[in-house]
Amino acid sequence: MCKMLHILQDNVNYILQKHVYLSTIVYIMARSRRLYPTWQRLLAELGENIKLARLRRKLSTEQVAERAAISRPTLSQIEKGEPTVAMGNYFKVLAVLGLEKDLAQVGRDDKLGRKLQDAELPVRERAPKHSSDT
Repeated sequence: MCKMLHILQDNVNYILQKHVYLSTIVYIMARSRRLYPTWQRLLAELGENIKLARLRRKLSTEQVAERAAISRPTLSQIEKGEPTVAMGNYFKVLAVLGLEKDLAQVGRDDKLGRKLQDAELPVRERAPKHSSDT
């Protein structure tokens, strides 16, 4: 009986240690998924725009979720701008709404990127002028 209690105590200690370890991992992962507030607002705005596009088309959440092959809770998360939803699911919903080509516009007019690219272009050195001996 004493041996069984000892084994049980060891198992409980092991489980408690694993629980603390797993809780720590989950806490760290949850913290690493946070976005800067500005980014979160942009993602929330994207979700709201997706929701408005769905409503303008008079489609229910059930219809869009079914056509996009995702669950209704996932669609709800997309419409809230949740960062944990896979980009592919956002794309599926945009495709169902006929807005998939809007993604092609991302980065199309990248003014900052072009300025940075131009700033690093090598400047050609001019060839020395030759004086004519005429």
